[in-house]
Amino acid sequence: MADDQHEENQEIEEDDVPRPVFDDGMLSLAGQDLTKIPVEAVNEFAEKTKRLDLSFNCLRSLDGLEKFSQLEELVLDNNALDDDIKFPMLKNLHTVTLNKNRITNLDQLLNNISKNLPSLTYLSMLSNEACPNQLSSLDKDEEDYQRYRYYVLFQLPGLKFLDSTSVKDEELAEARRVGPFMQVIKVREEEIEHKEEGNDTEPSAFTPLPNSTKSLEKPVASFGKSKYIYYGKHSEGNRFIRNKDL
Repeated sequence: MADDQHEENQEIEEDDVPRPVFDDGMLSLAGQDLTKIPVEAVNEFAEKTKRLDLSFNCLRSLDGLEKFSQLEELVLDNNALDDDIKFPMLKNLHTVTLNKNRITNLDQLLNNISKNLPSLTYLSMLSNEACPNQLSSLDKDEEDYQRYRYYVLFQLPGLKFLDSTSVKDEELAEARRVGPFMQVIKVREEEIEHKEEGNDTEPSAFTPLPNSTKSLEKPVASFGKSKYIYYGKHSEGNRFIRNKDL
C-alpha cells in the first residue's frame, strides 16, 4: 500500500516537470510557466533545434540561448522580458517574435539585435511599450507607429517583415532618408523632478545689478575724483577744490 502511494506521488511530481516537445527540428516549451530556459532542455536539444517556441511563459532572461547555434526561428511572445533582454550571437536566426512583453527601451534592443543577429529578416514587437501603437497605448496613433517603423528599419535595414506588415522598397528608402530623425528620446520622471528642484535651489549666475548693490545691509563707499563741482554762492566748498580740478 505504501509502495503504491509512493509511485502515485512520483507520477504526480513527474507530471509537474516541464516536458519539452521536440519534432523535426522544432522544440516547444510553450505554456509551462518557465522563468528561464531549462538546463535539461538546453543540454538535450540545443544543438539540433532550428525552431524554438518559448511563448506563454514567465521568462525574464534568455540565459542558455547561446547554446542553440543552429537556431533559425525564435518565438518569445507573452513573457516577462524587459529591457534587460540580451540576445547572444546567433548567426542563423532570421525570425524573432517578442509580442506582449515588457520592453520599453527601443534603442537598447535594436543595438543588441544589430550586433548579434546579423541574419534577422522578421521581427515583431507588438504590445510592447517600445512599439507605439494602439495595442500598447491608447494615446498613440498611426503617425507614432510609422515613425517607429522608419526608425527600426533605419537601424535594421535587412528586415523584410516588421510586426504585422511586410517591408516595401519605398518604405525602406524613406527610412534611410528620415530614420535618423525618428528617434524618440524618453526623459524619466525622476530626471524632470531633479531638474525642477535644481532650478529652485541653484542661484542664477546672471543679475542685472552691479556687484556693489547686491547687498543692502553693507553699503560700499567709493573714493575718487569727482567730475561735478558746486558753484553755489554760499558754499565754501570751492576753497577745497584744487586748481587741477577747475
